[in-house]
Amino acid sequence: MANTGSGSLATILFLFMFQAALHKGAAQYPVVSQNLVTDNVSVVEGEMAIISCRVKDNDDSVIQLLNPNRQTIYFRDMRPLKDARFQLVNFSENELRVSLSNVSLSDEGRYVCQLYTDPPQEAYADITVLIPPGNPIIEARDEVLSEGNETEMTCTAMSSKPAATIRWMKGDKELPGKPRVELTYDKMYTVTSRLTFTVSKEDDGVPVVCIVDHPAVKDFQAQKYLEVQYKPEVKIVVEFPQGLTREGENLELTCKAKGKPQPQRVSWVKVDDDVPSHAVITGADLYIENLNKSYNGTYRCMASNAVGESFDDYILYVYDTPPSTEPAAHDSRAGEGAPRTVDHAVIGGVVAVVVFAMLCLLIVLGRYFARHKGTYFTHEAKGADDAADADTAIINAEGGHTNSDEKKEYYI
Repeated sequence: MANTGSGSLATILFLFMFQAALHKGAAQYPVVSQNLVTDNVSVVEGEMAIISCRVKDNDDSVIQLLNPNRQTIYFRDMRPLKDARFQLVNFSENELRVSLSNVSLSDEGRYVCQLYTDPPQEAYADITVLIPPGNPIIEARDEVLSEGNETEMTCTAMSSKPAATIRWMKGDKELPGKPRVELTYDKMYTVTSRLTFTVSKEDDGVPVVCIVDHPAVKDFQAQKYLEVQYKPEVKIVVEFPQGLTREGENLELTCKAKGKPQPQRVSWVKVDDDVPSHAVITGADLYIENLNKSYNGTYRCMASNAVGESFDDYILYVYDTPPSTEPAAHDSRAGEGAPRTVDHAVIGGVVAVVVFAMLCLLIVLGRYFARHKGTYFTHEAKGADDAADADTAIINAEGGHTNSDEKKEYYI
């Protein structure tokens, strides 16, 4: 039978009699049965909720749906309640499914699925109405910050149900906040989170994001960009020369300074001395021509703004002019020491070669004299080789001249 909303007199009488019989049987108290099931529903305010009463094994018993005040919304497929927001979605022996459109906070509560048996069986569906918070409001205590200072921000999510949670992000880093939850007179929640942190120059232009988490909304956030002022960053750049600084050459230095606000004044000084009189300073550039050793020292570039002052140093060391070959170039900035020392490895190599050559010469000469060494006899030793003993050798030696005369031959 289709439900017309008003119902006929016969339908009303039938329902009245059914309710009377039901309440009579309800003296035994309804029971919660696993044969009759339903589900809790969470729905955002203004959207549609679906309530489903399902029977696993039905013996032709009547299914009906009651509101939190236990008024009948649907009896089988008939709607006695005069609220057109309730509409029948499906009715069968095993299910009664009803929709509730344009849900409001007043619709929240426990709905009853009832199966008319003896005793009656009931199952309960709790409808929870979600109310999203308003747009988050982010506020900063300081609009412009200086590096090293502490600042505070607050983010507020108003009039939500349930209470929202708030997270903070600075760039890609999450920061902890301190939340405070207030319950308003209309049973809504207002959440305020307070964030305190110290800024650095790297935070300039970085967004701070307040993210609101709530079951009724997604990607709900507000952000504010940081503006951080910081003292200058100073760096000295050598424009000329590219290698060592030598006597007679020119020197050109440029001072690069960056800060917020941008430094308006850049100056050059020589530490513990005066800048050479003929040095030319043009804005951030320092130019010295025809260098000599009297210019050695530390040259400092200073830059300042409303936040503070910074400087960078360049140590000048003037080298002698090379005789012919230019040594390998390297930076002459701070940390370079005195002129290059003599290469001891080269000297040691030369000495080793000379000593080795002398040793070789001595060996060659020694072998030469050893090969040409002869046997020498004195005049007194002549004839000693043929003697049988020492006395005979002496006699032969003394008479050597006589024997020689006796061996003479004469020819006519």
